[in-house]
Amino acid sequence: MKITKLGHCCLIIEIDGVRFLTDPGNYTTAQNEVENIDAIVISHEHTDHFHVESLKKVLLNNPKAQIITNESVGKILETEGLAYICIGDGESIAINGVEIYGHGSKHAPIYHDYEQVENTGYMFGRRVFYPGDELHVPRVVPVEILAFPVTAPWLTIADAVDYVLKVKPKIAFPVHDGNLVRHGLTNRLPALKLPEAGIQFVPMELGKEYEF
Repeated sequence: MKITKLGHCCLIIEIDGVRFLTDPGNYTTAQNEVENIDAIVISHEHTDHFHVESLKKVLLNNPKAQIITNESVGKILETEGLAYICIGDGESIAINGVEIYGHGSKHAPIYHDYEQVENTGYMFGRRVFYPGDELHVPRVVPVEILAFPVTAPWLTIADAVDYVLKVKPKIAFPVHDGNLVRHGLTNRLPALKLPEAGIQFVPMELGKEYEF
């Protein structure tokens, strides 16, 4: 399995030759050049995760890619005339033999119910979990590799570290960091605390492919 972080929450996850692209938002343009994508997986409708024009550019280079997302994002896609497969909480689908399973249903609270849209985290091949904008702990299935958010209006670094310790993956790497100018504490604290619990922390250099 290989994972490449393009920026913020935009990842290429390759499992058994099947390539997934997550959350093509407006914090990066690197996704616009990516090819050979089998499925584009979108967690929720906020523009740092789902940018319509970026998605259209991705589809130009990957016309056969399927879009997998929840009902809320699906309604926006329908207005754009874009087909999708709706996979929400507790639902799953196999793409060329690799299972994607939906977990969770709500965005983490920013301020009461402000912009608390539908958010779906996704488990890829029963190995990698990407929660989107929510600290969801997957049911039953253990997480081998966790992509965990490290900074947001709804999140502290303490919450982020505690979340990883609660999920107990073997490996964890940070996402949702596109608004950071410096990555000091968001890398330093997890690198200090997570190995104490037997969790390997991988900071993820942008554009570099990591094999797990």
